[in-house]
Amino acid sequence: MPTASVNAQGVGEEGRFMHDLATRLFPICRSLTGDGVRESFSIIREYLPGLVIHEVPSGTAALDWTVPDEWNIRGAYLEGPNGDRILDFANSNIHVVGYSEPVDVVLTLDELQAHLHSDSEHVSAIPYVTSYYNRTWGFCLTQTQRDALQPGNYRAVIDSTLEPGSLTYGELVIPGETTDEVLVSTYICHPSLANNELSGPMVAVALARWIASLPTRKYTYRFVFAPETIGAITYISRNLDHLRSQVVAAYNLTCIGDEGDYSYMQSRLGTLPLDRIASRVVATRPQPVVYSYLARGSDERQYCMPGVDLPMISLMRTKYGSYPQYHTHLDNLEFVTAAGLQGGLDLVRDCVTDFENATYYQATVLGEPQLGRRGLYHSMHARTVADVILLRTHVLAYADGMHSVADMAELFERTPQEVQAVVDELLEHGLLRVVSPGKGH
Repeated sequence: MPTASVNAQGVGEEGRFMHDLATRLFPICRSLTGDGVRESFSIIREYLPGLVIHEVPSGTAALDWTVPDEWNIRGAYLEGPNGDRILDFANSNIHVVGYSEPVDVVLTLDELQAHLHSDSEHVSAIPYVTSYYNRTWGFCLTQTQRDALQPGNYRAVIDSTLEPGSLTYGELVIPGETTDEVLVSTYICHPSLANNELSGPMVAVALARWIASLPTRKYTYRFVFAPETIGAITYISRNLDHLRSQVVAAYNLTCIGDEGDYSYMQSRLGTLPLDRIASRVVATRPQPVVYSYLARGSDERQYCMPGVDLPMISLMRTKYGSYPQYHTHLDNLEFVTAAGLQGGLDLVRDCVTDFENATYYQATVLGEPQLGRRGLYHSMHARTVADVILLRTHVLAYADGMHSVADMAELFERTPQEVQAVVDELLEHGLLRVVSPGKGH
């Protein structure tokens, strides 16, 4: 699976494409539901025409959750005592608490304070705040702006609707030679946040276009673009049996467009084939970071829960919550760059390529096979076992459908060529068979 060319500055055409697309999508006010999500999908479908859009009505049960009412907003502002507009939704959609109820009230400054949100540790940042499941309203502003507010009456206007509608998600399937699937999940539910929102969908779009362009692919690829948490839960509730039977690898893409770390979060078990691949790939990058699943915070929470148990890892640049711009208006298109997005895409592409190219083996004999009668063991017993015989037994011990040649070579501290030679020998004697990862039991 070849990769695309990159120029001398480390930015390929794909990096510029992703940043340009993010620039189109950045101003749109997205949330868990609403027209902002649909508008975003209409733009994404220009580049992924096979993307299928699904609408799930409000009130629909989704595992232990319920699809919420739909939220839309047309405008909002806060007027000060002298009539000046202190805050305006038109200038930044982060100024309004997500899922704010409609309101048009006049309050004193003391009364207003309960509806204002700022960050005292980052005084020049507008924080991103939501209240999806507790009905309220509010405005977000910098701590500097808040400290400058003068006593008097303030008019707060939020022109929004919060009523039964639907949750929207998108799904794209790219068929492969087998029906075994690789799932790529990312979320589309935040307003103007570039790394914590747009980087995942942008890398997913570019990855899907690249995969679709390949002449052949072993696996079928399923891309899911859904609101974080409730969208993933809704998707799982509608597709659980299929996901559990078909998905052999899954990637959650989030915060993957800045120029900082290259990081991956382990699966819940931390020992899956794609864990070993991602660990090797990330180690080749500058500033590599590996996170335990205990540090989870995105949709890997849903896909890896017991009972769902998909083999999922998360791929990131600088992890959510680990950079000061996170969940503020400073997470913008200057923080996310074409070079950062290109690096994120290349990280995912290398992991996918290694998984595509890996072959997994299952022993065909229950218990340890009798190697002697196949001419694969000593004819006479001795105190020591020949190196090649030991390697044969090692391969058979780890031929569990979860270890590739690269995995075994790393574990045995041998070269891939040495391990492959033994694998070929055992295949010739009918002691191994090729299986899909995780399906050899």
